[in-house]
Amino acid sequence: QVQLVESGGGAVQAGGSLRLSCAATGYSNSRDRITWFRQAPGKEREGVAVIYTNSGSTYYADSVKGRFTISQDNAKNTVYLQMSSLKPEDTAMYYCASRVLPSGMVVASSRDLAEGLYKYWGQGTQVTVSS
Repeated sequence: QVQLVESGGGAVQAGGSLRLSCAATGYSNSRDRITWFRQAPGKEREGVAVIYTNSGSTYYADSVKGRFTISQDNAKNTVYLQMSSLKPEDTAMYYCASRVLPSGMVVASSRDLAEGLYKYWGQGTQVTVSS
């Protein structure tokens, strides 16, 4: 059974930084797609960044491009989301999600940010950015 556990959320002032972690257990990360989503109150869940564990390929939503960086530590089965230059509009519950990649897929794209693709989800970690 795949389990994802997020951590690292908190409260920060605008312009600050946070690093979120997504620790995965119960699966082999040789060919996985791990994606960070966020959901603000009253808004739909939004995919913000994805990483392919087989190739390291990444893709970002326009809203976070240049400010957020997704990375992985395969030895720890953990994916990180480094968030910099945070804005109040980044305030949300952040979730990580995973799904095994089809064989041969090595390049991440916008299609990977679709919520419906994902089978496994973490419980979320809250990020609050004050102005």
